[in-house]
Amino acid sequence: MRFLLEVSLDDAALAKDPAGELGRILRYWAGNLRHYALAPGDQAAIYDSEYREVGRWRVDGQDE
Repeated sequence: MRFLLEVSLDDAALAKDPAGELGRILRYWAGNLRHYALAPGDQAAIYDSEYREVGRWRVDGQDE
């Protein structure tokens, strides 16, 4: 099983302050993951501080 988190660094808020925005996203999801079973197929959209979708995380059932 794998946990994958993908974020596009090209979007507005991330392009302005990539380290700050990515840090905010990682802190948010570090605290929020407890609400998920983290079973294969679980996934959610990731938003920047301006509430624009900039990526997704998901749990895959197999290693590649």
